[in-house]
Amino acid sequence: MLNPDLGPLGEYPFARLVSILDGVDPPAGLEPIAFSIGEPQMGPPPLFAETMSSHAGLWNKYPPPIGDAAFRNAVAEWLVRRYDLPGGLLDPDRHVLPVAGTREPLYHMGFLTAQTVKGGGSPAVCMPNPFYFSYRGAALVGRAEPVYLSALAENDFLPDLDGLSEDLLRRTTLFFLATPTNPQGTIAPASYLRRLITLARRYDFLLVVDECYAEIYRGAPPTGGLAVAAEMGEGFDNVVVFHSLSKRSSAPGARSGFIAGDERIIKRHGQLVSMGGAPIPLPVLHASTALWRDEDHVVEARSRYEKNFRAAEEILGGRPGVSIPPAGFFLWIDVGDGEAAARRLWGEAAVKALPGNLMARIDGSGTNPGDPYLRVALVYDPETTREGLERVARVLW
Repeated sequence: MLNPDLGPLGEYPFARLVSILDGVDPPAGLEPIAFSIGEPQMGPPPLFAETMSSHAGLWNKYPPPIGDAAFRNAVAEWLVRRYDLPGGLLDPDRHVLPVAGTREPLYHMGFLTAQTVKGGGSPAVCMPNPFYFSYRGAALVGRAEPVYLSALAENDFLPDLDGLSEDLLRRTTLFFLATPTNPQGTIAPASYLRRLITLARRYDFLLVVDECYAEIYRGAPPTGGLAVAAEMGEGFDNVVVFHSLSKRSSAPGARSGFIAGDERIIKRHGQLVSMGGAPIPLPVLHASTALWRDEDHVVEARSRYEKNFRAAEEILGGRPGVSIPPAGFFLWIDVGDGEAAARRLWGEAAVKALPGNLMARIDGSGTNPGDPYLRVALVYDPETTREGLERVARVLW
């Protein structure tokens, strides 16, 4: 009765964390701090609730699968401003589509690119290792081989493109890349994206650039997939970028984002949503439009995260295995054994952190690149963040 191709999906990482911490009790009297989940704790700006309320009369309307012109125009204008795209290249009606958060459409990319045979063999979906779990789901639902490309420190936590074989490239239907990387917080340079886009066009696969952390950075803003594609010519062929209000606007509960790029994918995903997907409700769509037009709340959030990372530098800087990333809101700390460190932190300091191996799989060398690491999410206010980091320092060093 059940689809056997979905059997290997496995458990959600946080359900596995529960089993890892089973039998470990936090110290009495200490308020628990959950550094384990990348969920912003500051909440969205008042603009979101105000706009939702002013459009409450639309809850009785079915939302259109492709959103409305106001949303698409707001997103297109933001993309042009943010990435300095050439005027007229990005058509909001052909290149932009609202999505109900990015988790589901990342998964849907497996449907949209599924093939029975490619390059003379079984189709392959490439992803960095560690990876966001929807990438793997996309491979499995598309009946493709998931290929885990270990993102190691020596390659700035990016997959090694020189290690991709001709056979693998010919078979690849889909290539996922997160930049800034999740969880390491490094940024793919334009030269790296240029190489990947060249490969995607040469071997005819879809490059999905997950840019959901692109607005949380310290220093220069990260470049993006559409900006590099525009510089290269050929429009946005073979490239789609994903953005969300979850991190940018601290609104994960809104389930609101967009995909932009290759119009073939945009059109096909709109058809998929029409058939069996979840469009964004109209009040949320209007509130989302307002957030994409507003930058003040983004600057404020970025400043808050910067304070958290200054605290991390002050408290943990210089300790073995610790580096401060240029983007994102995670620390990716080499502690030797992530699971053991997670149990110690919970049992001795009431701090939850995510063992890195829960975000990765064993690669071709027989090792899990996440084994030595611990992911720490700096998503609280600066005071709570400082308290949690001081507990981490006391326990692990």
